[in-house]
Amino acid sequence: MIKYNIEKPDNGIKDNIQEKIDNLNKPKGSLGRLEDLAMQICLIQQTLQPSLSHPSHLLLGADHGIEHEGVSLSPRDVTWQQMINFTHGGGGVNMFCRQHGFDLKIVDMGVDHDLSSYKEIRNMKIAPGTQDFLFSAAMSEKQMETALKNGTTLVDECFENGCNVICIGEMGIGNTSPSSIWLHLLGKVALEECVGAGSGVEGNQLNHKFKVLSMAVKKFKEIFDTEDTLNIIRYFGGFEMVGAIGAMLRAAEKKMIILVDGFIMSACMLAASKLYPAVLDYAIFGHCGDEHAHAKMLSLMNAKPILNLGLRLGEGTGALCSYPIIESSIRMINEMNNFENANITKYF
Repeated sequence: MIKYNIEKPDNGIKDNIQEKIDNLNKPKGSLGRLEDLAMQICLIQQTLQPSLSHPSHLLLGADHGIEHEGVSLSPRDVTWQQMINFTHGGGGVNMFCRQHGFDLKIVDMGVDHDLSSYKEIRNMKIAPGTQDFLFSAAMSEKQMETALKNGTTLVDECFENGCNVICIGEMGIGNTSPSSIWLHLLGKVALEECVGAGSGVEGNQLNHKFKVLSMAVKKFKEIFDTEDTLNIIRYFGGFEMVGAIGAMLRAAEKKMIILVDGFIMSACMLAASKLYPAVLDYAIFGHCGDEHAHAKMLSLMNAKPILNLGLRLGEGTGALCSYPIIESSIRMINEMNNFENANITKYF
């Protein structure tokens, strides 16, 4: 597997950062999470004057073989239809990228449709969807390696253009199913607590989804004696999800801020953190979504999401919505006056 060199941020300047935050002309700790975010970003960038530069959003699309088992309310065709819609600027992700100044990159990692005529879509197709993991591994070791490399390449390109903030979203009907299994196996959480509505399944269909995923996990455990992280990623993952893991790991290696979206992208961060725990130091979790078990997944990573708006669209939309809060944390530490310069008595 491709190797990454991820270093934990140096805490040597932590006291200096805290001193600067505490000396801003405000009651100590009164700006709450903004102060925490400023601290994290200063540590990532190793500076007392942090900045946000050329924010970029990777929208990775791919199809899933498990969709054939009726685990999603949305049909498979919605993946490619939405990918085309994104090229017209009509998706939720388009609107939020425009609003917050993100450079949107739409990438075909494995959509089961020919999108080659759409120049706005980057063609990094590995295969027209993964295999059905009810019967076999979703992808081969070579395909997993390719997906990781694709994500790595995309971040390298963003970094070369001056980007230091990367956000990642996904489009792939059926991808809550592998996310639920990753939470189950990587987080040691009972499967029934991990399976949720996804695109809107409920009642008998939700029970069917749980039965399908239970059978898939049983088959996996019959094949593998140990629950190795890479085996779990490869056996159940989607190309867009593994690509996101590669992107997250490279972004951390490059000391970039990683904005993490909802259930699927949090599952990718959970998997990435099992491979390289230090990746979490670079992650800012945009929101706690409405997908069942997302809060449980976040707690496993000691994550403190910025927003809780009941979102479960995916595409990276929740993370993008949180960006103005991150901007505010940067403005706070860079633009607020301190007690001395403002001629205000420091009373604590």
